[in-house]
Amino acid sequence: MMGVMASEETRTPTSTTVRTPAASEARTVRRADAAHAWRTRLLVVGIVLAALNLRPAITSLGALLEEVRDGLGMSGSVAGLLTSVPPLCFAVFGVTAPRLARRFGAGAVVCAGMVAIGAGLLIRPYVGGTVAFLATSALALMGIAVSNVLMPVIVKRWFPDRVGSMTGLYSMALALGTATAAAVTVPLTDALGGSWRSGLVVWAALAAAAVLPWLPFVRAREPEQEGARAGRDTPAEAPVRLRVTRSRTAWALAVFFGLQATAAYITMGWMAQIFRDAGVPAGTAGLLLAVTMVMGVPLAFVIPRLATRLPHQGPIVLALGVSGLVGYAGLYLAPAAGAWAWAVLLGIANCAFPLALTMVGMRARTGAGVAQLSAFAQSTGYLISIPGPLLVGVLYQHSGGWGLPIALMAGLMIPQMIVGILAGRDRTVEDEATAS
Repeated sequence: MMGVMASEETRTPTSTTVRTPAASEARTVRRADAAHAWRTRLLVVGIVLAALNLRPAITSLGALLEEVRDGLGMSGSVAGLLTSVPPLCFAVFGVTAPRLARRFGAGAVVCAGMVAIGAGLLIRPYVGGTVAFLATSALALMGIAVSNVLMPVIVKRWFPDRVGSMTGLYSMALALGTATAAAVTVPLTDALGGSWRSGLVVWAALAAAAVLPWLPFVRAREPEQEGARAGRDTPAEAPVRLRVTRSRTAWALAVFFGLQATAAYITMGWMAQIFRDAGVPAGTAGLLLAVTMVMGVPLAFVIPRLATRLPHQGPIVLALGVSGLVGYAGLYLAPAAGAWAWAVLLGIANCAFPLALTMVGMRARTGAGVAQLSAFAQSTGYLISIPGPLLVGVLYQHSGGWGLPIALMAGLMIPQMIVGILAGRDRTVEDEATAS
């Protein structure tokens, strides 16, 4: 018996020594998994709230453009310049996003972007004067620009196996924010006393709410590695040196992005005015713009998921382009009589944006590659889109009608379809542009 007890006494410490580290390690892994799951859920909330804020600064202004023009004494050409400011800011500031993300972390840059949006929207209506209005608009648009570029990067790094669904969620939230601002800005303005300043400033609150979920990511230089989520140790993602300008796919994607952005910003800046000039009441014109934007809510979720399952995204590009051509034809021939149908068709055409974002994630293999491709495609694309809204304003003022501007919009849809088909081919920029 004593021998048995002695034997048990000798075995017990050994057994405890073996099990305790394993149990401690398991508890550590469980805590790490729970923390990661919490951060992932918070990141999803942050992505959705950030996306909701990426267009109200623009579509709320589009809904009240006539009132802002009268209040600030703008001509049609200056108003056209105002509608060209968003793509200009996106091109200028968007290209800095990867560099800022490398230095401060993507989460910190997006958080700062939300702060900039809120500050710009809060100050903009009360500064007085066209120049100051443009400058404070640029502050908000700077925050939008860096977030635009970094969202595909964050999705690629945190959700590499769910690029389509997460891009769809982000795009759907973006479309919802766009449509909501277009639909409710005029009624909100009326409810707040009829001042266009009150109707614009309310959107600063939404930006303030979007800051909160990004605060825990300010100190996180990089998202957690993909391998950690699978329970294995992996080295940090190696930087990829790309000469993106050597990639035909990157150029096709940039031009596609630029032409769809041209159509989108002309629509957001001018479509409500087209309907108003056709005799549609201001409130209804705002609702029509909202219908165009809200089409992106369901389609922005469906299109990225469909795109990731197809070897070539060309058929989707063609379907969206044909919808846009029919919508522009209707807008030219019977703007008031078929207003709701044209709004729906142009809303379908505007879903080229989530398709472009999805192709950015698909045309590069790594997070670093996506960052470089996203910055190049978006910055170059927005540079391409700058003249469009301004040219529409000039044509409208000098021709006295919407015939020439609508013809321009329809004409640009043809090259958009061509380069979209080229960008939709199954290849990556690493294969075409890796530096030697």
